[in-house]
Amino acid sequence: MAAKGAARGAGPNLVLDRTSPVPLYFQLARQLESAIDRGELTSGHRLDNEIELADRLGVSRPTMRRAIQELVAKGLLVRKRGVGTQVVHGRLTRPVELSSLYDDLARSQRHPTTRVVRHTVGPADEDVGTVLGVATGADVLAIERLRLTEGEPLAIMRNWLPADIAPFSREDLEATGLYDLLRAAGVHLRIARQRISAQSADPGQARLLGVRRGAPLVTMERTSYDDSGRAVELGRHVYRPENYGFELTLVSS
Repeated sequence: MAAKGAARGAGPNLVLDRTSPVPLYFQLARQLESAIDRGELTSGHRLDNEIELADRLGVSRPTMRRAIQELVAKGLLVRKRGVGTQVVHGRLTRPVELSSLYDDLARSQRHPTTRVVRHTVGPADEDVGTVLGVATGADVLAIERLRLTEGEPLAIMRNWLPADIAPFSREDLEATGLYDLLRAAGVHLRIARQRISAQSADPGQARLLGVRRGAPLVTMERTSYDDSGRAVELGRHVYRPENYGFELTLVSS
């Protein structure tokens, strides 16, 4: 029979199964992480101290400390001297589908905001022209945006679009997401090719994202096509990995 205990100060009920081979610290960490993902524990929520939590749940202090440290390492909790342990912005787990970061953040009630760093119309270089299927030197809209969630930098997004389908101003791009603007312009996004990788932050990226130079970043390159097969967007984005991840569902054949 499972032994149960509830950590009242932690928000959700935390239930431990002492007959399970899964370590107690791991059970606690996963349940706290799920509560953060569901929004039961919101940004700024302060947990009771480790001694009180351990006593309520009937576990040792090292067990409770290890559970909390698991989430500190993931960037979901932070320890502050004189304050205690607090929930920080949960990591956005993004399904690998044809949606924009703005859409995903808005659906998760993460309050996205955008700062446009660059907005120019000019000639495509050979690389961009090849991907978009336009002649080298043809006009393209080149934009670079800093995407924030609840005031925290999350991603730097660089995009190139054929100029004839993207008459978007800085104000447009700061007010809403790029895919919303494309849809409003009559562009029907159909399919995309995407590659996910990693890199180290260069000085400019480090400054915008508020990380140290050389810090690891998640990268994504995406080319999106409309329902006629025309390439309508090339995106090269970098993300802070402690607040961002991709989720895939795999099905066996």
